[in-house]
Amino acid sequence: MKEKDKNYLSAVIYLGNEKDSVKTFLEMLTQCLEERFEHYELIFVEDASQDGTEEEVRAYLAAMEAPPATTIVHMSLRQSLELALNAGVDIAIGDFVYEFDSMQMPWPPQLVMEAYEACLEGSDIVAVAPKRNRGVFSNLFYTLFNSSSGSKYPLRTEAFRVLSRRAINRVRSVSGRAPYRKAAYAACGLRLRHLEYQGEAAGSNEALRFSRALDSLAMYTSLAFKISLGIALFMMILMLVAVVYTLVVFLGPFVNPSPGWTTTMLVVTGGFSGVFLILAVVLKYLSLLVELVFKKQNYLVESVEKIT
Repeated sequence: MKEKDKNYLSAVIYLGNEKDSVKTFLEMLTQCLEERFEHYELIFVEDASQDGTEEEVRAYLAAMEAPPATTIVHMSLRQSLELALNAGVDIAIGDFVYEFDSMQMPWPPQLVMEAYEACLEGSDIVAVAPKRNRGVFSNLFYTLFNSSSGSKYPLRTEAFRVLSRRAINRVRSVSGRAPYRKAAYAACGLRLRHLEYQGEAAGSNEALRFSRALDSLAMYTSLAFKISLGIALFMMILMLVAVVYTLVVFLGPFVNPSPGWTTTMLVVTGGFSGVFLILAVVLKYLSLLVELVFKKQNYLVESVEKIT
């Protein structure tokens, strides 16, 4: 009989409204972890699911002969996938930690252990991802992010990931919180590897993807600076055009001087548009700085319940 792995393994699982996926997912996961690890724990983060997902989890664990160490984290209110998984990872004690964004399984089960093996081979972060990103918005976001982040590890749609304890500690040392985990992992400086599978990505469990995308673009890329610089250059060109037009009108021998209303409105409109766009970028950065510096409570947990 093969000796089981001595590493302690934590699996952090997000509970959205996925009642129909609970049994299949937990059968697969517990079988994989039981066969490989001597000790492991399950951490479920219940983020105000409303379809009985938590009850299905409890029923499955109650029917197990020897359930593993299990914790259910109850969020105070629906707070999105990112904050919920941060809460779960914060209480995980494993040498390696899985993050499951969803209990849907468009990926083959063997990738659970393949990701762990890849982590043992030297990659501190291993993510399992579909070959294609999720939709047009995702493609646009990842194109903008990857072109401006400066990281050698491009971001993409992911299904789940496994992290070494060193990766978790590194991210925490860089920032007290991770508003966008994938971006924080790609920027932490440790080796990241993607394992691909054929198929679609699981459905998103959160409704704040657009806000999260804006936050991550501001924090982890130079896109805002490039936009501000582009606006400034456009305004300079606009001013030069206005100057040339004015000189032609007033100095040209064959051109009758115009009242200048068109030129004035063009400059004023373009100038104010550029100013307000730049102010919007500045305000976005200021709001993020205020949140990161002064908001000590990153998420709100109602209770932490040890089941077994």
